[in-house]
Amino acid sequence: MANKLNVTLLFGGNSSEHDVSKRSALNIYEAMHKDKYNVTVVLISKDGIMIDPELSMQVLLGQLDEATAVAKAMQKLDLSNPLAPVAALDQIDQIDLFYPVVHGNLGEDGTLQALFRLLKKPYIGGGVAASAISFDKDLTKRILNQAGIRNTAYVLVTAEHPTAYSYEEAVAAVGTSTLFVKAAKQGSSVGIYRVNNAAEFEQAIKGALQYDTKVLVEASIQRPREIEISILGNEEPRASKLGAVVVPESDVWYDYNNKFVDASGVTFDIPVRLPVALRDEITQMALDAYKALGLVGLARMDFLVDENDVPYLGEPNTLPGFTNISLYPQMWEVSGLSYADLIDEIIAYGLAEFERQAKLSYDFIQLGEEKVGTKRYHTEEADED
Repeated sequence: MANKLNVTLLFGGNSSEHDVSKRSALNIYEAMHKDKYNVTVVLISKDGIMIDPELSMQVLLGQLDEATAVAKAMQKLDLSNPLAPVAALDQIDQIDLFYPVVHGNLGEDGTLQALFRLLKKPYIGGGVAASAISFDKDLTKRILNQAGIRNTAYVLVTAEHPTAYSYEEAVAAVGTSTLFVKAAKQGSSVGIYRVNNAAEFEQAIKGALQYDTKVLVEASIQRPREIEISILGNEEPRASKLGAVVVPESDVWYDYNNKFVDASGVTFDIPVRLPVALRDEITQMALDAYKALGLVGLARMDFLVDENDVPYLGEPNTLPGFTNISLYPQMWEVSGLSYADLIDEIIAYGLAEFERQAKLSYDFIQLGEEKVGTKRYHTEEADED
């Protein structure tokens, strides 16, 4: 069909979620309505190099192992070209929309989104600023606190001042003896440590500073429940039903290991039964945070609920997983929106946001002028003046 939308699906990346991204991308590719979309795929290697579409498709479909594909691509790549990392995009005839499925570093932090803007192409998900802020746990908390959205107390440690707080000072500042030490800009529970004493605290700060120059020291919540909610939309977003992550009692928290290495003991309760007041409060907090952070398209919001049914917003995930066990599509499925229809809506919101941004001017406009697309014209009232 001549009127198919040409979608470029990007996956992989150089974060700890590289393989998760590959599984998400395969699910999305297989679910997309092929009568609506011409889909080209581009693998981003662990070194941050975009691989040509033909090899990328072979990797996605399991027809070629990634190491071989990357080696073949590198043989053809002119590394003296400063644009070599993105040169594969030049092999695509037409791009109507970018669909990034790159989690974590260089995927959710605004980097790819800035590239899409420079290329003047629509893309799904949050914009540059919203993505960057939402990926930075410190900046996220600052926005949440300004908007009055409950989250756990924290103090900040930086690479310039790694000993700004002792364990005892941090405990006094946040109010709990068990602390979570987190790299500000990491995903998938990478660079996160649970500490209970001064020795563990010192080691955790050193460990987290390997991943970022900013580290959060955060209060813990006693016997928390992990509740998730999916958000979809632009100016008027809507929320899914809620889901819960049930971690075995033998595990302290939902960490990288039971997310991606051995999830055999983890179960999901979707939709989770909660008191109506708690359900409504979490939903409203999620929607408020989505708007406060300037997000569009989609996001999954993670919450911790304490033993007194008080919810705390953990963090937003602006490009949530779409693997077989990912909560974002599952929560929409139980809310009445199928996987394929969900993808259609995400794409539609990406196109709509591009059109909305195209109406804005980045040049000076005289009063009485209006802008349509890239053209300006005088109103009749202004002409009469």
